[in-house]
Amino acid sequence: MSALNQKTIKEAILFEGVGLHTGKPVVMKINPAEVNTGIIFKRNDLKKNNLVIPGIFNVVNTSYCTTIENEYGIKISTIEHLMGALFCTGIDNALIEINSQEVPILDGSAKEFVEKINLTGIAFSQTPIKIIKLEKKINVKDGDKIMSIEPNRINLDIDFEIKFNNEIIGNQRNSVQVYETDLSDIYSSRTFCVYEDIEKLKKMNLAQGGSLENAIVVKDNKILNDGGLRNEKEFVNHKILDCIGDLYLSGYKIIGKVTCSQGGHSLTNQLLREVFQNKDNFSIVEIKEKNIPHSLINRKYLRSIA
Repeated sequence: MSALNQKTIKEAILFEGVGLHTGKPVVMKINPAEVNTGIIFKRNDLKKNNLVIPGIFNVVNTSYCTTIENEYGIKISTIEHLMGALFCTGIDNALIEINSQEVPILDGSAKEFVEKINLTGIAFSQTPIKIIKLEKKINVKDGDKIMSIEPNRINLDIDFEIKFNNEIIGNQRNSVQVYETDLSDIYSSRTFCVYEDIEKLKKMNLAQGGSLENAIVVKDNKILNDGGLRNEKEFVNHKILDCIGDLYLSGYKIIGKVTCSQGGHSLTNQLLREVFQNKDNFSIVEIKEKNIPHSLINRKYLRSIA
């Protein structure tokens, strides 16, 4: 069966944990779904109007996480790590049942999501995947924060840079080819904060479930977590994970080159909104062949369905 066909998980996967910002316990189950379903969240703590579909234009909050909302005001928050895991494992279709507003933070990365998906196994369909292909370069800027996406021949490349005053975090930059690179360092990289920000977050009613079990905490020139970092560029790699998860709100895999300096959830959503405001900026294409060379992914084997 072709890897270029739509995929779901073989059987349901259960996760239990706590919401990073709400601090509330949460039970979440990822279920297999039929082709062309996409990713759908279902708030099973609510009896009606409880389906929430990830999408660029239903993002309602990007402060310290990505929150989506349906037309009835029902929200799902902190979806970026799970969406990144679904992207990294190639899951196109899934129904995610959850009994709270916030996705469990687990260890602060996407590691457990990815590992359980891979352990459960992936079911391939007979239906080809669809891909978003960039047609022109789009730029957005917010002060010193800049981000762009432009056409690319065969891959999703992400070049990401962060700049922090803290001497441990400092300036970090990494570049990955998402469809060709071993992404284990990306999906295993944890969210992080500086110790001085914790009180501010608590006063904003955020990070109520935060701990050293689910976030890297940096105080002055010291990492407070036992064992330190999981990889040399864990700080910027986590930002790349967030970026991948937020890009998946487009609904499809993307072929393009993303360049970002000091961006985050808000800038990624702003960029995608700019892209999708004009149909001339992109094409949605469907792969016709069951198996094609990766280097030909944007050639005659694609049929535009835009």
